[in-house]
Amino acid sequence: MADRIKIKNIYYMLSYAYQTLREDGYKSIETEDFRNVHDLLAAILIKGVAFQIKRGLNRDYIPQTEPLSNLKGKIDITDSVKMQTIINKQMVCQYDLFIEDTKLNQILKSAMTLLLRHGDVKLENKKALRKLLICFENVSIIEPFQIDWKSVSYHRNNATYKMLINICWLVIKGLLLTTEEGHYKMSKFLDDQQIHRLFEKFVLGYYIKEHQYLSASSSYIEWDLNDDENKLFLPQMKTDTMLEYNGKVLIIDTKYYSHTMQYNSMFSSTTVISNNLYQIFSYVKNKDKLRKGNVSGVLLYAKTDEKITPDCDYIIGGNRIGVKTLDLNTDFALIKEKLDELPNKYLQ
Repeated sequence: MADRIKIKNIYYMLSYAYQTLREDGYKSIETEDFRNVHDLLAAILIKGVAFQIKRGLNRDYIPQTEPLSNLKGKIDITDSVKMQTIINKQMVCQYDLFIEDTKLNQILKSAMTLLLRHGDVKLENKKALRKLLICFENVSIIEPFQIDWKSVSYHRNNATYKMLINICWLVIKGLLLTTEEGHYKMSKFLDDQQIHRLFEKFVLGYYIKEHQYLSASSSYIEWDLNDDENKLFLPQMKTDTMLEYNGKVLIIDTKYYSHTMQYNSMFSSTTVISNNLYQIFSYVKNKDKLRKGNVSGVLLYAKTDEKITPDCDYIIGGNRIGVKTLDLNTDFALIKEKLDELPNKYLQ
C-alpha cells in the first residue's frame, strides 16, 4: 500500500513528524524531485549528517579490554592468569576510551552504507554518501538486523541525532530485506508498518505546527471507573492525537491498512471495521466522564484502492464519531485542507 503515496508527500509527512526537517538547512530538499524513497532518505541523511559532522560526531566512553605492557585502568587478574599474559610481560587491562565508535554513529554509518551499496540512489547522492563516510573511518559497521533500537537513548549532548536515527530506522526497518542467500536488498517502497507509524506521527505533528491555538498531544485516557474499583489488568488507552479547544476534545485514531472496510458475507454488507470503531468509541466514552457530549472521535484512514471508502458521521451515545478517509497520493495542499477541516468541524 505504501506505493500509493507520492514521494514528495512522504517528505512532507516526515517534515511534520520530525520538526528538524523544517529548519532552513533542509529547505532545499523540498524543491528536489526524487525518483524513489531511497533517494529521498539518502538526501535527508546527507544534509543531516553533514550538519552533524560540523557540530562534531558524538563521542562516548567505550570500555576496552586488552593485554598491555604499559598498564592502565583496572587490571583483570583472573583473565591475565587464564590467558598467561605474564609470559609476554603483559596484564589484561580494562579501561575506557573517549571515542567516536558509539552506537549512534554505528547506526548512521550502517544506514548510509546500505543506501550506497544496495539502494537505488542517484550518482550525485552516492558521491555525497562516500564523501561523508570518510569521516566515519573510525566507526564500526554493525549488523542492521541486530540493532537494539530500544537501547538507543538521547540526552542534551546527542539530541541532534534523534531525527537522523529515525531516518535510519526507516531505511533499516522499512526498506531492508534479505535474500535466501543472506544477502541484502532494498524494497522499492517503505514497509506498511513503518508508514503507519509515520502517518501517526505526521498527523500529530501537523496539528502541533499548523494549529497552535489547539492543545495537541498523544495522551493517555484513564478508564472511567468508580474510585474504589481496581485498575489491575486493564490495558492502557493511548491516543494517536488528542486535540483540545474551549472545553471540547477531539480524539483522532489514525489507521493505515490495505482495507478500510470489512465485508459480512452472511448479510452481504460492507461495514466499518468493528474493532476500530469499538476502540475509538471506548476512547471517547471514557474521556467524556461527565457525559456532556463534548468529546468527539474520528477514525482517520489512509485511502486505499477500494471502491467504497468511508466518509461518515454518527452520533453514538451522545458523542460524535466520524470515520474519514485521507488520500495520501494527492496534492499536499488537499491533504492539509482535509486535516484543517477536522478541528473546524468537531471542535466548534
